[in-house]
Amino acid sequence: MIKEILRYSISNLWQRRRRSLLTILSILIGITAIFALSSFGLGLQHLMEEIAKTMGTDKIMMMPKDYMTALDKSNVRFTEEDLDFLRKINGVEEATGMIMCSSKVKFKDYKEKYPYVMGMSTEPKEERLAEEMFAGYGIEKGRALKKGDVLKATLGYNYLVPDRIFKKPVSLGDKIEINNVKVEVVGFYEEIGNPSDDMNVYISLEGYKEIFEEEDYFFILLRAAPDQDATALADKIKERFRKYKGQKEGQEEFFAQTYVQMMESYDAALNVLIGILVLIALVSVVVAAVNIMNTMYTSILERTREIGIMKSVGARNRFILLVFITESGVLGLIGGLIGLGVGYLIAKTGGLIAIASGVSMLQPYFPYWLVIGCIFFAFFVGAIAGLLPAYQASQLKPVDALRYE
Repeated sequence: MIKEILRYSISNLWQRRRRSLLTILSILIGITAIFALSSFGLGLQHLMEEIAKTMGTDKIMMMPKDYMTALDKSNVRFTEEDLDFLRKINGVEEATGMIMCSSKVKFKDYKEKYPYVMGMSTEPKEERLAEEMFAGYGIEKGRALKKGDVLKATLGYNYLVPDRIFKKPVSLGDKIEINNVKVEVVGFYEEIGNPSDDMNVYISLEGYKEIFEEEDYFFILLRAAPDQDATALADKIKERFRKYKGQKEGQEEFFAQTYVQMMESYDAALNVLIGILVLIALVSVVVAAVNIMNTMYTSILERTREIGIMKSVGARNRFILLVFITESGVLGLIGGLIGLGVGYLIAKTGGLIAIASGVSMLQPYFPYWLVIGCIFFAFFVGAIAGLLPAYQASQLKPVDALRYE
């Protein structure tokens, strides 16, 4: 019976193919939007998971609570004495400080830019800790900073690409001006995929102090020892440092957060954003459901005598109900399948545009459950939208249906 119902339903949809096509188009738009938007959101989540696996879960960051004020050179900074105190806490394997500010950077006669300039330690272990948090995965070209590099810099990936930052790319050995001080470029970091991060300029702490006359740290980065739980250690550091600074509980001027906790915060914000975008896309799905319902009501009116004939030769209410639910479900299913194809093309095209624009971190991700979920959702919306018209059709009395003009 299922085969017969399916064959009969598809035959009826084909006979009314123009109307069916318009109905399919309405649900296609909704599924396309949901699939494309979800794939980008899932792509960002997948990227964060991959970064977390690469970087590990042993890192802790300390920052001033009002970090935007601290970035503008307020008094809420970390001193060298603060860093020494943190290094001595049991469970801390490594610790390093970083300074940063937004500064004018000039190259040749091109218009100046204002990226973040980061001052970092050139001690090998401390430098690697800072690189893992801020600079990406490794060196793309040239070399990293080393001891004695006072007026030398490594740059983010985008300086290698024409028209990303300057009209022409920067090359190894070129001189750039940071805050009107000439600095030699010795290396470039690999692409992170975030335009802001790929625009950063990295110099040694000694170079930063010479250029900006600033010594106190904006960040403190710590690595937990292998036998330590990073979250528990972060709580311990916060408590010990609070007492060291003589600050009351709840009134600390700083916070300590593990890398995992930072990623969880971003993930929570990302989930909210994805949810809002999907809700917007669902509006078109609701419109599609109304359209399917209207199509099915029209179909029932046109086929009232046909329903009467089927009932007069023994068709049960359940058969009539299944026929019309199957028709509406097939409309949703076809719209969903085409919507997946269109959504995939849109997402892949968007990913290529993102790469060309220097936002390579914004890439779609297509897990199998998203594909299957969208297909079932499209069929479900179609079937539910057709439920009420199908029930009405199943309740028609044969005599009344046969007399209908």
